[in-house]
Amino acid sequence: MDSIDKLLAQLQTEYQEVQPEQQSKSATAKSFIPSSPKSASFMDNLLAEVKADFAEEDAAIELKKQQELEQERIRQEQLKVKQLEALKVQAKEWLAKVDPLSSEGLWFERFAESYPSKLEAAIEYLKNNE
Repeated sequence: MDSIDKLLAQLQTEYQEVQPEQQSKSATAKSFIPSSPKSASFMDNLLAEVKADFAEEDAAIELKKQQELEQERIRQEQLKVKQLEALKVQAKEWLAKVDPLSSEGLWFERFAESYPSKLEAAIEYLKNNE
């Protein structure tokens, strides 16, 4: 919003600089034409329109950023799901290969007791050992 305020101030300054030049050139015309409060309200309306345009543009940019962030979040979630599926396949293969009477197999049996299933325990085991 600071940039909008600066732009509005700059426009107003330029407008005020142009007015004295025009007044000195048309001094005789000024005596015939009374100064109109419409020009001030026109300038205020113009500045309000410019400010509204900038606010609308800022809102559109913010919306686009939010949409991009949401798309990135969805992409990350999909990536996690794919990784979990790949890990499930590895865990199933590992469970099929492990000898339940080996030291690793006996250790895993104790480890798996705290999990709802051996597959979940194997997934956690492989995830931590990557």
